[in-house]
Amino acid sequence: MSKRLFVGSLPYSIDDNGLKALFETIGKVVYARVIRHPETKLSRGFGFVEMSTQTEAEAALQGMLHKEYDGRKIVVTEAWGNQKPRGEL
Repeated sequence: MSKRLFVGSLPYSIDDNGLKALFETIGKVVYARVIRHPETKLSRGFGFVEMSTQTEAEAALQGMLHKEYDGRKIVVTEAWGNQKPRGEL
């Protein structure tokens, strides 16, 4: 069963593909989405990643602990709920 993670404190330059590539170093990514402002389409600095298994999600939580990306220390936690984000929030 897949597991969704919240990823915060992302650099504004990262896109969906960059977020996916970051987590693919740990395991299989089902999807990755950087949340963007609906009008400006600029990143809001957070996103969601869904790992294919609970084990990979736990590995991602540990693997991303204290990880920096583009000068920012990213934060990764388990996402609440089981729904995928609605497009661009």
